[in-house]
Amino acid sequence: MQDIQQLLDKEDATGLAAHVRGGEVQPVELLDAVIERLERVEPTLNAVAERLYESARETALEPGARAGAFAGVPTLIKDLFAPVRGAAMTNGSLALGGARADFEAEVVTRLRRAGCLIVGTSTAPEFGSSYTTESTRLGATRNPWNRDRSAGGSSGGAAALVAARVVPFAHGNDGGGSLRVPASCCGVFGFKPSRGLLPSGPMVGEGWAGMGTNHCITLSVRDSAALLDATAGIDLGAPYAAPLHARPYVTALEQAPRPLRIALVEEVGPWGTSAQSLEAVRQAASLCQSLGHRIEPARLPVVIPEFLDQVFTIIGASTQNYLELLARMRGAPVPSEELEVRTRIILREKGGVSGAQYAAAVEWIHALGRQLATFMQDYDLILSPTLAREPVEIGELDLRDDRLSLAELIERFHSYSPFTALFNASGQPAMSVPLHWSAQGLPMGAHFAGRFGDEATLLALAAQLEQARPWRARVPPINACMR
Repeated sequence: MQDIQQLLDKEDATGLAAHVRGGEVQPVELLDAVIERLERVEPTLNAVAERLYESARETALEPGARAGAFAGVPTLIKDLFAPVRGAAMTNGSLALGGARADFEAEVVTRLRRAGCLIVGTSTAPEFGSSYTTESTRLGATRNPWNRDRSAGGSSGGAAALVAARVVPFAHGNDGGGSLRVPASCCGVFGFKPSRGLLPSGPMVGEGWAGMGTNHCITLSVRDSAALLDATAGIDLGAPYAAPLHARPYVTALEQAPRPLRIALVEEVGPWGTSAQSLEAVRQAASLCQSLGHRIEPARLPVVIPEFLDQVFTIIGASTQNYLELLARMRGAPVPSEELEVRTRIILREKGGVSGAQYAAAVEWIHALGRQLATFMQDYDLILSPTLAREPVEIGELDLRDDRLSLAELIERFHSYSPFTALFNASGQPAMSVPLHWSAQGLPMGAHFAGRFGDEATLLALAAQLEQARPWRARVPPINACMR
């Protein structure tokens, strides 16, 4: 008989599922053990939006619960435009009231088909437009490395639970860094696929003009690759389609990548990069060089303030459209007091843009995608810091003064994360790899972006880095382990 808690301490999701398929562990036993772990850390982390224990237990007891690539593995779905049938769908906002989903996102359906047990939903900030997971509705999600620090956003709940070893992976989504930023903050692996590789329907056609995508935050690289194998591919009526890898994504991990030409970008935009972040990215560059890759300093062909103005035109118009939809469903406009200060600032300056302005912004980011694709003809990958400094303290990005201008909001958020959103706009795959911890013991990820559709090269390098500098043994002070 396997000690399930010890298995959860040491195994990733791929390993746990193998034990379930082999009959050594029953799905319901694994579920109960995860529930115990979740309850051990949740009062401190505040990473769960809703517990779904009973429905997960019903699924665990079904005859087919021991089948699939992730047979019997419990996980959580981010509470942000990824509905789970019967669960509350708050999108991190008071404006959703008591809404419950009567349908499911296609990515949730595919995770269930792979054998996952949906044990709950994880926290997100209102509408996902923040690099910290703090909201009036759900409170602040705390970093397991230091509870006074943010777990990042917008998939902060997912990252905190994975880092704390509650579950080996958790679903998230990413419209400007929302998988990679919290992965960096919490010392875990965050991978954003190419635009159109993962399904977004049926609720979402193109989140933020195609900048948003689903995937997961994981402990191991092989879980991320296997999750792509389980969930990738367009859904019915999808507006975009990225090319699928000719072979399973997990096969990309079987051998080291050929020597790669990597552009090293230490700064982007007007705000600068902290000494801690520079040290982290330079150590990552040195590690890549030691593995036979070629590192070349470079500058990206983009003017960041102009780029972010176009991005917030898209975010503002999209948010206004969503609130008008909510108003029609409610039969009355959404009161401004139900919205976060951050959302009110965005709407004040960008909620009333014209259709022509929105179309121009979409064309602008598509042109940027072509510029970066041209840049990538000379490089296999781009390496930068994930964040320009250490994980921020709780409250620093939770805006309370709606007299702030949008320019001040942009500086507050994007001086912290100036790198990640570029690759949502271009549609390129990108990842944050946990290779460095600061002198204060805080994780600081290295960010890599690849060519559109070339997830395989990123995953191959990630596996090589994971082998060269393993991170799984680094467990935060707030954790669910039975050690």
